Amino acid sequence: MSRRDDEVVIRAYDPKTDRDGTEAVDLECEVVGPGGGMSLHADLLGDPVARIRHSPRYLMLVAEASSPGRRTIVGLIRGTVKSVATGKSRPGAPAFANVGYILGLRVAPSHRRRGIALLLVKHLEQWFQIMGAEYSYMATDRSNEASLRLFTGRCGYSKFRTPSLLVHPVHSHRLRAPRRATVVRLGARDAERLYRARFAHVEFFPADIGAVLDNALSHGTFLAVVGEEFEWRGVDTFLASPPASWAVASAWDCGGVFRLEVRGASRLRRGAAAATRALDRAAKWLRVPSVPDLFRPFAGWFVYGLAGAGTDAATAAEALFASIVNMARGRAAAVAVEVAALDPLRARIPHWRRLSCTEDLWCMKRLGGGGHADGWDWSKSAPGSSIFVDPREV
Repeated sequence: MSRRDDEVVIRAYDPKTDRDGTEAVDLECEVVGPGGGMSLHADLLGDPVARIRHSPRYLMLVAEASSPGRRTIVGLIRGTVKSVATGKSRPGAPAFANVGYILGLRVAPSHRRRGIALLLVKHLEQWFQIMGAEYSYMATDRSNEASLRLFTGRCGYSKFRTPSLLVHPVHSHRLRAPRRATVVRLGARDAERLYRARFAHVEFFPADIGAVLDNALSHGTFLAVVGEEFEWRGVDTFLASPPASWAVASAWDCGGVFRLEVRGASRLRRGAAAATRALDRAAKWLRVPSVPDLFRPFAGWFVYGLAGAGTDAATAAEALFASIVNMARGRAAAVAVEVAALDPLRARIPHWRRLSCTEDLWCMKRLGGGGHADGWDWSKSAPGSSIFVDPREV
């Protein structure tokens, strides 16, 4: 797949020749925080397709600029295609659709405002349609005006969902969990059956949930039950007579895909953070809200598939999240979860506001010839109370 436009070629990524060029573009496009002092650097551990490699179908495109005697990669984009639930139930089964997900769009500062980003998006959407995708969507920060202008202004996307990304640091001391909750670990097959039986209708629930749970980066699925003595007796018994209040969630090790690092912090900021960690190690009983060492490459964990039922489901969700944060001690610096804007479980999820994003923004559009026979358009639908965030695309 390639095309020449104003001396720029859009083509598939070649791991033999393009690695250095794509890494250079990623480095130039680091996320800089307010004031321009600090930036968030993502190290893909030498694999530019690391963030999409675990998806069932994926593609990375590069934009290559030509000049006399030289060719330079000046842009890139990544995408995946999979089958997910739309949240619209049909008689006998939930409705699924093939969707394309856009991530990692980058254009080198020296080549911006030349239409390269638009070319990359159009080419990726063409591949989506070849792969049978009916919809295309992407996620961005609501303050990213350039991205919003491109997707909603020029590419025909609509603002779709506004989930919250909640992040909690991993301390030396253990995070307290509600005492009324019992947490047990489920086997992968029991977890798959539970998810399919109770949550296959949730928006973006992946049809290949079994592959997600079986992935080496998935560190288990956990069930929390509130307010009664509980013993796991198998998924059949649980589905036949579930507890009054419970929640389920799974853990994913993002550190196996990429490492993050905050750069540009002052010595004073680094020293203050180090002091909190030293005090936390020396006196765990004080439960000091210590700041992890985010100024060196660090791993993060992601909680996915968070859902529940019952009046105390939010308490069960809190117990699950705290248990996973404690499990990550020594292996990750932070644990994150993304929940829908209307999800009642979000109220009890422990998180730090400074590390979290209370309103992420997803945009979606229906691709030409896609959609449902009854005329229903998912991209124009009202949000549900839950959303499933695939950890393979974090």
